[in-house]
Amino acid sequence: MTPPDVYALVGALILVLAAAFFGAAQTSLSRMSLHKAQKLVDAGRPGAERVVRLMEEPARTLNILALLVLVVQVVAVALVAVVVAQYLDGGLAVAVAGVVAAAALFVGAEVAPKTLAVQRTEMVALRTSRWVLLLARPLSPVASLLIWAGNVIAPGKGLKQGPFVTEDEIREMIDVAESDDVIEESERAMIHSIFELGDTVVREIMVPRPDMVTVSADASLGEVLDTILRAGHSRVPVYREERDEICGLIYAKDVLRRLHTSGDEEGPWEDLLRKPYFVPELKPVDSLLRELQADKVHLAIVVDEYGATAGIVTIEDILEEIVGEIVDEYDREEALVEELAPDAWRLDGRLPVDELNELLDADLPRQEWDTVGGLLFGLLGRVPNPGERIEIEGLRLTAERVRGRRIAKVLVKRLPVKTG
Repeated sequence: MTPPDVYALVGALILVLAAAFFGAAQTSLSRMSLHKAQKLVDAGRPGAERVVRLMEEPARTLNILALLVLVVQVVAVALVAVVVAQYLDGGLAVAVAGVVAAAALFVGAEVAPKTLAVQRTEMVALRTSRWVLLLARPLSPVASLLIWAGNVIAPGKGLKQGPFVTEDEIREMIDVAESDDVIEESERAMIHSIFELGDTVVREIMVPRPDMVTVSADASLGEVLDTILRAGHSRVPVYREERDEICGLIYAKDVLRRLHTSGDEEGPWEDLLRKPYFVPELKPVDSLLRELQADKVHLAIVVDEYGATAGIVTIEDILEEIVGEIVDEYDREEALVEELAPDAWRLDGRLPVDELNELLDADLPRQEWDTVGGLLFGLLGRVPNPGERIEIEGLRLTAERVRGRRIAKVLVKRLPVKTG
C-alpha cells in the first residue's frame, strides 16, 4: 500500500470521527431548548452561554450540522473508494468501498455518538458547542442557500425554519409515552385537550342562552339575591327589557355587602353593575383564555354575528375542556349520555356532535350544528314533535323530549347492518 493510500485511509478515519462529532452535536442540540440552555447558564456550567447562542436560532444550527455530517460522510466514502479502486476492479471496488464505509459510518458516526448524545445530552452539547459555534458563522450563508433551494423544490412554511417536530408527531409521542406507562392516561388526555383548544371555538363550550341564569334590571335586590342563591352562582348577567340586552353583571358579594350595610331589598342597585365582557361566538378558546387571564375576567357574554346574545362562557368552562367536568356543591349532576342497552342511548340535546361521533365511532355531519339537538333540528328542518325520528349513518335519532323550540333529550339506536 503506497503512502498516498495510507494518507487517504487516515483521512477517511478522521472524517468518520468528524462525522461522529457533528452527529453527536446535532443529536444533543436537537434535544435541547433555549429554556434548558438558560438553566445551564443559571447553574454556572462552562460553555452554557455558547449553547444559548446556538439555541437562539435552532433551525440554522441544526441545518448546518446536518450539512456537515453529510459532507464529511460523502468525502469519507469517496476516499475509501479511491483506495480500494487501486486494488480491485471498478464494480467490485465500488461495492467493497460502499460496504466498508457504510459499516464504519453506521457504527462509528451514527449509533455510538448519537446514543451517547441521548444519554448525556447536556454534557455533549456543552463540549461540542465551541466548535459548532465556530463553524456556524462561515457556513450560515451556505445553509441558508440550501434551505432556499429546498423551498423552491418543495415550498412550505415549515421548511423555512427547518425540519422540526410537528403537532401530530408530538401527539404520537404522547400516546407512546402513555402506552409505555411513562405518563398516566389522564395526563395524555389532558395534553391532547390542550392541543385541541386552538381548534375549539367559544360556541362549542358556552352555556347557550336558554340555559343562562339572568336577572332583570327591574328586579328588586331581594329578587336578585334569590336568583343568585337558587343558581349557586357568584355572578349573574343583568338584562334591561329583553335577555338580548345584557347591560352588566351583578356579583353576589356586592349584593350581600349592600344588604348587610343598608338592609334595603327594594332600593336602587344599578350602581352595583359591573361592565360586561363581550366575545364573538367563533373566537378560538385558547385566545379567549389568554384574554380573560390578561383582563382578570371570569365570565364573558357570547354574541353572534348579529350582536345578539348567544350565551355565556366562563374560565371554568375552558378549564373543563382541559381537565374534564368540574362539579361543585351547587352543580346538579345530569349525565349527558345514558346507556339504555348495548346499542341504545339517551342523550342530552346539548351533547356536542364531536363527542357523539367519538362515543359511537360514527361520522355524523357537523356543518353549522354543534350539538345533537341542533343536528336533529337541522336534519328535520323544523322543531320536531316528541317521537319524530330520522335515520342517518346507521343510527336512528328520535326526539324524546322537546321544550318549546329546544330538543332536550334524544334517543339514539344503532341500526343492524343490512346484509345481502
